[in-house]
Amino acid sequence: MALLRVLLPLLLLSVSHLASSQDLDSSEDLPRGCGWGIVRPYTLLCDLDSIWGVAVESVAAGGALTAILLALVLLCRLRHISEGEKRSGVGPILLLLLGVLGLFGLSFAYLIEQDESLCLIRRALWGLLFAVCFSCLLVQGVRLRRIGRERRSPGGCALTGLALGLSAVQGIIAAEWLLLTVLREGRAACQYLPLDFSLACSYVLALLLAAMIAASLALCGKTRQWRCNAIWLLVACVLSLLLWVAWVGFYLYGNEYLGRSPDWNDPALAIALVAQGWLLLIFHAIPESHICLRPPPQPTAPDYFDTSQNSTRMRETSFDEDIPLSHRQFVENQGYGYNDENTAGLRSGGGAGQHNSSGGARPSAPFRSNVYQPTEMTMILNGGAVPSAPPTYTGRQLW
Repeated sequence: MALLRVLLPLLLLSVSHLASSQDLDSSEDLPRGCGWGIVRPYTLLCDLDSIWGVAVESVAAGGALTAILLALVLLCRLRHISEGEKRSGVGPILLLLLGVLGLFGLSFAYLIEQDESLCLIRRALWGLLFAVCFSCLLVQGVRLRRIGRERRSPGGCALTGLALGLSAVQGIIAAEWLLLTVLREGRAACQYLPLDFSLACSYVLALLLAAMIAASLALCGKTRQWRCNAIWLLVACVLSLLLWVAWVGFYLYGNEYLGRSPDWNDPALAIALVAQGWLLLIFHAIPESHICLRPPPQPTAPDYFDTSQNSTRMRETSFDEDIPLSHRQFVENQGYGYNDENTAGLRSGGGAGQHNSSGGARPSAPFRSNVYQPTEMTMILNGGAVPSAPPTYTGRQLW
């Protein structure tokens, strides 16, 4: 019994020493900056020797958080957007934010060491996420063009459905490419030529060019209120096109020229994903959301004491509007009643008119009841012009 009490502590000390020695050996294999809890495939997330991985991770996390917050703000403030033209653009913006969030999330896949399943995810989602983003830009250009020409916008659900339909084409292209290269030819998913990868994204580039053309046409609209949206959209398309030219050129020719072809492929693609996501956020999603959430301008009352206003506007807003309607009508009727030539003739020849050829007496009707007195409604119906003669009466005439 005494021997067992002595051997048990020694056994526990030997086991703990063996476990600590194994942890020490495993920690020596980890790169600088990674703790003992991170295993081998995920070391680029914390490796300080490969600082590009930590930088891409930080920028992508910040962009994902920004996209989520902007989407929540749009959803919370959606009921305050009263204009139909602005509400129609919320659906494509939310779909664009979803695509941008996917771009930031896909950049983390390039910070993990390659395996077969991970390469399949990279090749399938790369073109599809870009197609979602550029389809949203295209439908926004179509929407702004429609508003500029016809002063009305298609529905938000129709625009979102159109963007999803255009994105599905790239999904079909990516699926066929994977089936032909992986299943039919028997190649590994991680072994593909950079030129094949670039050609598989040609439809995405066509969507971007179409979006840029639609944004250019939207600037020619008749309504100047939406030209600011078209300018932001055109800037986002042009910068995206320049970014694609830069990363495709570096991916195809720059790595081979610098002699870094296998090593710098993943950093180039990860940086392109993060840069494209932030570009769409800054130059399209944030300005478009701000314009949609901005309240409509309130009509301002004319300032009668401001002498800098136009004189015609001052004449249109005259102080005569303060006079009651009944009084103005009485004054107009009086003016037309006493200034009429027929009225003057009746007043001057009233005595002689009683001895006419027939010898009959004039009717004893009141004077004002037989004189033509145009009212405000008559002048409005005549387009503002004073009629030169009274209308023809079908009954008994004045004379």
